[in-house]
Amino acid sequence: MSVLLKEFQEGILTLTLNRPEAINALTTEMLKELGKVLAREAPAPEVRVVVLRGAGRGFCSGQDLREFEGQRISYKAHLRNYQSVVEGMASLEKPVMAAIHGAAAGAGLSLALACDLRVAAADAILTTGFSKIGLIPDAGMNYHLPRMVGYAKAFELEALSPRLGAEEALSLGLVNRVVPTEAFPAEVAKLAAELAQGPSKTYGLIKRALRRSASATLAEMLEYEALLQEVAGRTEDHQEGVQAFYEKRPARYRGR
Repeated sequence: MSVLLKEFQEGILTLTLNRPEAINALTTEMLKELGKVLAREAPAPEVRVVVLRGAGRGFCSGQDLREFEGQRISYKAHLRNYQSVVEGMASLEKPVMAAIHGAAAGAGLSLALACDLRVAAADAILTTGFSKIGLIPDAGMNYHLPRMVGYAKAFELEALSPRLGAEEALSLGLVNRVVPTEAFPAEVAKLAAELAQGPSKTYGLIKRALRRSASATLAEMLEYEALLQEVAGRTEDHQEGVQAFYEKRPARYRGR
């Protein structure tokens, strides 16, 4: 059975981490498959949104430590395994949403934080986890976490590794919304459908702007926004949005 399941329907590409017996602990094989899909299949124009989820009772428990038991951590192998996935989600010019239920720990939490949106079931538990086994957070956590919660809180979460319930994670801004566990699949599908029906070219430009803002000055951002706005203004979706506004009807975006 594949360690990564793929399902495509109505513009939504759902990727399911599929090692439920290990709470979807990440392996080299799983990361390679995920990286390939993000590079080769997710950019296809018919894909409007990507949903990342876990099979079974949790989202992802982090790196499978048994895979490297008795071995020293290799810089090159470690970078190769995670870089294509984390950078692939960041550079993909369409929304990537994490659907978190149960545990999101260690590198599993890192992957969730690398997504553009995070929806959590009420039973979700988030924890950085790394310090508990004498390692530093990786897979982009040191980039994303302090930008979400600030340095001091990021240090606390990484050093002490508390277990955060869904509501606490929401209050810290680690997830965008919390939904009842029994309604979780339906709410994830609803939000994914809303994104899939939106102006996906615009979403890609928004991602570019937000990424650039992390290191740009105000003057640089004003210039970059003007550049991207010119690009957005040439899209068919912009024309459709304006026409729909004048005609007082829902817009029918096509991602062009």
